[in-house]
Amino acid sequence: MGRKKSNNRPPSQRQLRAGELVRHALVDILAREELRDTDLDGVSVTISEVRCAPDLRHAQVYCAPLGGGDSETMVRALNRCGKFLGGRLAGEMTMKFTPRLHFVADVSFETASALDELLNRPEVARDLNRSPEE
Repeated sequence: MGRKKSNNRPPSQRQLRAGELVRHALVDILAREELRDTDLDGVSVTISEVRCAPDLRHAQVYCAPLGGGDSETMVRALNRCGKFLGGRLAGEMTMKFTPRLHFVADVSFETASALDELLNRPEVARDLNRSPEE
C-alpha cells in the first residue's frame, strides 16, 4: 500500500520564488495600464500574494482595490482579462510554462482593519491595561 498524499504541505522554495516572479511581473503590467476593461478604469489594483501550484501551471493571485472599492467587480474584470495578462506575463518572464491566472479577492486587509478596530474599542483597551493582580 502506498502512502496517501497530503495536500496541506507548505509551499516549496520553487513555488515561493515563482509566485514572487509572477507578482512582480503582474505589478509591472498593471502599472503600465495595458488593460482596456471598463470595470478597471480608475481602479488601482494591489496584488498582495501569488500562490503557485506545485507544477507551476496554475497561480492564485490575491488582489484588492487600493483605497477600497468593489473587489468583486474588480476580480471578475481581472479574470476576464486573464488570458491577455497571461500572454503579457509570458513575454515578461522566462519560465517553461506560464501559469494560468486565477484572481481572488484578498480579504486580509479587511480582516486586519476589523481586528484593529476591535482592539481600539474602549472595552478591550480597558481590559488590556488592567494589571494581572486585579
